[in-house]
Amino acid sequence: MTAGHPDRPSIPTALVRRLVDRQFPQWAGLPLRRVRMPRHPDALGQARKDFEWLPRLAPHLPLAVPEPVAVGEPGFGYPWEWAVTRWLDGDTATVHALGDSSGAAVELAGFLTALQRFAPDRAPTPAARADLTGEPLAARDRATRAAIAQVADVFDATAMTDLWNAALGAPGWDRPPVWFHGDFHTGNLLTTDGRLSAVIDFGELGIGDPARDLIIAFTLMSAAPRAAFRTALGVDDATWTRGRGWALATGLNAYTAYAADDPRVAAQTTRQITQALTG
Repeated sequence: MTAGHPDRPSIPTALVRRLVDRQFPQWAGLPLRRVRMPRHPDALGQARKDFEWLPRLAPHLPLAVPEPVAVGEPGFGYPWEWAVTRWLDGDTATVHALGDSSGAAVELAGFLTALQRFAPDRAPTPAARADLTGEPLAARDRATRAAIAQVADVFDATAMTDLWNAALGAPGWDRPPVWFHGDFHTGNLLTTDGRLSAVIDFGELGIGDPARDLIIAFTLMSAAPRAAFRTALGVDDATWTRGRGWALATGLNAYTAYAADDPRVAAQTTRQITQALTG
């Protein structure tokens, strides 16, 4: 379950109670705690994708990932499929706790290396492959340039434009496509007793250019761990530049959408943008 946001409708606990009780009577009456449910069209298909791929990925990854156990159907006016997933204990990773840790940076590089090397026992079907194809960086061009203009009084517009042009102009991924998480940032990492323990929210899971997963270097890491992360992952200059572009574009998108209403998001995205500019 989740609280509301101006562009994402609230989902009442009573609605979730009805969905669970009707579709999964074995769990009827169990207590509910507000966490999250899909609440925007971009979530279409996420539950099925998680259910198909996460159990196959999990044995190959060095950190825990969500374990889906069922997929719920739309109902009672709720329009999307939704997932029932086993609970993962942990706290959200923070810059304060892990930002200066080269050990954590290398551990995250190891996670991405394992993800990129994943070879499923059978190739995705054409329909599944379409669902696993992420948008190219260039698809964000118009929105990113508009956001740069919108925040020119907050951040260095010339530096942002130069980085964005460099990212779009960098050579593309010319090797076989690899698996990427797609939304690999601080908020989707869990820690237990101060150590990385899990990666969550695989809604953007896909196959293609791994540069988008470099966002974590700019949301979490300071300069020295970032360098250790890059070395451990073996990232070339072109991929690193595209990764900086992804960090800039996603940071600007979140900043322009939410920073005015959420000081926490404002701080996180400000750091992401400025760190992407630093490189």
